[in-house]
Amino acid sequence: MAQLINDAAESTEIKSNDDQNEKILFGASKLASLPTRSSTRMVQNVLLIWLDKNINLGKSKDNRNTMMSLRGVVNTIETFTNGDECVEFIKTIQNNDKICIIVSGSYGETIVPRIHSMPQVDSIFVFCNNKSFHEGWARNWKKINGVFTKIERICEALKRATQQCEHNAVSISLLAADDGAANKKLDKLECSFMYTLILKEILLTINFEEKHVKNFIHTCRKDYDGNDRELKNIKNFEQDYRKKTPIWWYTLECFMYAKLDRALRLMDVDDIIDMGFFINDLHRQIAELNQKQFRAIQDCKMLTLYRGQGISIAEFEKMKKAQGGLLSFNSFLSTSRNRSAGLEFSVKNLRNPDLIGILFVMTVIPSQSKTAFADIKDISYVQKEDEVLFSMHTVFRIGNIKPLDDEQRLFEVDLLLTADNDKDFRALTARLRQEIAPVREGWERLGFLLLRMGQHDRAEKVYEVLLAQTTNDIEKTSLNVELGNVKHSQGKYDEAIGCFKNALKTYNNAFDPKYTTLSAIHNNMGCVYRKMHKYSHALASYNETLALQRQSLVSNDPALASAHNNIGNVYADMEQYTQALSAHQQALAIRQVALPPTHPDLASTYNNLGNVLYKTNQYHHARVCYDKAVSIAKSSLPSNHPAIETYLKNLYSVSNHS
Repeated sequence: MAQLINDAAESTEIKSNDDQNEKILFGASKLASLPTRSSTRMVQNVLLIWLDKNINLGKSKDNRNTMMSLRGVVNTIETFTNGDECVEFIKTIQNNDKICIIVSGSYGETIVPRIHSMPQVDSIFVFCNNKSFHEGWARNWKKINGVFTKIERICEALKRATQQCEHNAVSISLLAADDGAANKKLDKLECSFMYTLILKEILLTINFEEKHVKNFIHTCRKDYDGNDRELKNIKNFEQDYRKKTPIWWYTLECFMYAKLDRALRLMDVDDIIDMGFFINDLHRQIAELNQKQFRAIQDCKMLTLYRGQGISIAEFEKMKKAQGGLLSFNSFLSTSRNRSAGLEFSVKNLRNPDLIGILFVMTVIPSQSKTAFADIKDISYVQKEDEVLFSMHTVFRIGNIKPLDDEQRLFEVDLLLTADNDKDFRALTARLRQEIAPVREGWERLGFLLLRMGQHDRAEKVYEVLLAQTTNDIEKTSLNVELGNVKHSQGKYDEAIGCFKNALKTYNNAFDPKYTTLSAIHNNMGCVYRKMHKYSHALASYNETLALQRQSLVSNDPALASAHNNIGNVYADMEQYTQALSAHQQALAIRQVALPPTHPDLASTYNNLGNVLYKTNQYHHARVCYDKAVSIAKSSLPSNHPAIETYLKNLYSVSNHS
């Protein structure tokens, strides 16, 4: 079904707010601001920096071998000979990426005090010729992982530090228990919680092909160019992927684990799409094992599992405030049946003063939850402690939080796996599915989600591929509307109009007259024409929308109010204020009957009425409208919602004329 987009008006003094009654809004989502590919392409959660004024890696075979050994542990390496430049570079690292740094003895004493408190810096390795001398000052700095005279020993220590960083990098989302999930506004949720849930559902409905595996391998070869160790692993993956299990590949100490976890942590859409086939395969293997291991065993009543992890002090404070609420691990999650194994991971984090060591104690009742998890001890590449692997987006309820040490640096956190009948979780997931493309499937649903995430270029790519593949006029109509909405969001207005005109052509071939789709096409064309300042075209499109809606809707349907609102905004643009006032009054009359008195759409209507009254110098009446807009918005929207700021600015502007 084609979706409506709402119109908005803006002038230099007074701002109009777009309607909020449509459940799906197109354009850059305010729910998420997601990272894209940077100039330094990182594929792990860890970056290695080497600071040495005498570094010269390209001049000898030994130095080249040194670099290859280091890249076998951390793929992305930056070298510096100047301390100031190194410090400035560290300041640019974001997205909670971690830095391990090798520093020469000559730089160590001066540079470590400058970088030690930076949260990006996880571990420091001092590389020198005089170990006993440098060990003296180094013991005063907790992040120093050791003083070394051989690069081989640094590689060993770096590998351990990197593994700990990758382990800690698993993304966590929190939902406090301050109010019911059924009433929770989506813009109060962490975007990672929403999008990993929907992405997981989408990826499990897509039929991936061998071409998707080949595309992934091609990307990996570019990412790991020059890294002999990982290029060998990639070649093995290409030759043997189907001969091994997804769990085996995920637990192999190679590119796959860190690359996947980083993509899910940052919601890197390019990488997630590239790895979609693997996410699908890995989840399905875990689910199949779950059926064999736990669902078929009637006496499997309860499991207690453990996971040690380091989290920032700020994240720990958020977790304490969310006690009693929900916690989601947004990536695949490794746990153990062995408490001491989990505790060991927790204690390792105490050397870093930026982190709190957490021992998660997880209670799982298999009979009460469809969550996919499996014992992989005999399947994993590394058959280590009794490991249990959960699929991505596993949700727990947060229980007791208690300290395990006197310094308040090590804590035990009780988690209970949410049951299928958990009221809050069921209500929340139902809301999310309803809000985000409920009628779409597969790649089309993914395109819609990308648009909601503000990933317009990627959504455009998805829809263009789908359009090229289909010969069905019904599908062409829907996809042309979606692609037109993407082009609108990108500011490609002529191309957007072209898409909507194509949708009208295929609509006439495929459909009986049906207002819902046809009126949406005309409405969306009106929005684009207005952006192009082609007001007569916009007005014609909106009037066609209204005429079609009147054929099928009752007189107080909120959709009619949206049409009147959009018509009113165009008349205001044309400075035909009498017609604009009439249209907004009709929108208000419908919404006063159809909506609750504190509905945010009423605030939008009062604001738009105030704009017209302001333009016609009716300042007292304009102020009354702006007052109502502010009052309603404050009672129905989050305190940081941009609409509130808009209404307050408009109220301030009219106050100057009182």
